[in-house]
Amino acid sequence: MRVAMYYKNDDLRIEEMATPLIGSEEILLRVWASGICGSDVMQWYRIHKVPLVLGHEVSGEIVEIGKAVTAYKNGDRVAVSHHVPCGNCHYCLNGHETVCEVLRKTNFFPGGFSEYIRVPEINLKQGIYILPESVSYEEATFIEPLACVLRGQRLAQINPYKSVLIIGCGIAGLLHIKLARAIAVKNLIATDIEDFRLRAAKSFGANLVFNANEYSPQELRKINSGYLADVVILCAGADSAVKCALESVERGGTVLIFSATNPGLKFEKNINDIFWRNEITLTSSYAGSPQDHSEALELIRTNKIVVKDMITHRLPLSETGLGFKLVEEARESLKVIIEPQK
Repeated sequence: MRVAMYYKNDDLRIEEMATPLIGSEEILLRVWASGICGSDVMQWYRIHKVPLVLGHEVSGEIVEIGKAVTAYKNGDRVAVSHHVPCGNCHYCLNGHETVCEVLRKTNFFPGGFSEYIRVPEINLKQGIYILPESVSYEEATFIEPLACVLRGQRLAQINPYKSVLIIGCGIAGLLHIKLARAIAVKNLIATDIEDFRLRAAKSFGANLVFNANEYSPQELRKINSGYLADVVILCAGADSAVKCALESVERGGTVLIFSATNPGLKFEKNINDIFWRNEITLTSSYAGSPQDHSEALELIRTNKIVVKDMITHRLPLSETGLGFKLVEEARESLKVIIEPQK
């Protein structure tokens, strides 16, 4: 089978690899769609593991089942989680499934940017989702990123009465906008450095958008009844974006670190100035639990979150390198989907 082997962001090679063999408790999935995530182009995070096949926003068709598999059959249309928790450890039992040690070690093989993947037993038990006929393969690639967004907004305790500032309008920031709008957040503000993405943010439900070069906390107060934001969601990794987030949160508010920052960034703010007496919460979220994935699928199935309008590029496997270039440049692209069977 063909795979897009990752060596670095500007070096993805179409190579041949043996189609994976499956065990009795496993399945073989023909990958029909695999989304490129912003984390896929974090070269500093990937470079020490190369070469490898990336791709974790995956949907496809089961083409082979192990002898002991009874819950699924050939031809089933599914989405698959790459990382899954054990469900019964200290972290899982306390609602932190996404920091479970098992979750950090599990994965399907070799990765979504390939024609086929082997889905291990634990992923089959904890991380596979049958697709309704109304949900296309490309829509299903949004299940994983939307699950992450659901988890983040739950941890940030977003409700309709809180003002929300989203810093960074890539696909994560835009999904945050769509979800916040779906729960009727009344004052939803977004910033980015690219006008293309700001227009998308506005069309997807932001009340007001700012070019990051023109934004300031003072401007936020002017359009938010004199207040800063009750919740700031950081979906950009630049040092200036982190500084902006900390300066834009209101007393009693929350800063949600949703995306990774630049790898060398240190937290050097005065704790008293930011936190003491202000009751500000600084929190983070990572990945999504099985329940988050199920909820994300239901939101997509019922069209409470429409995702088709976020797709800007559909590329064959041979153009995965172009897809990575588009995502890394972060200009006139939103969701880039690779179709490995083309």
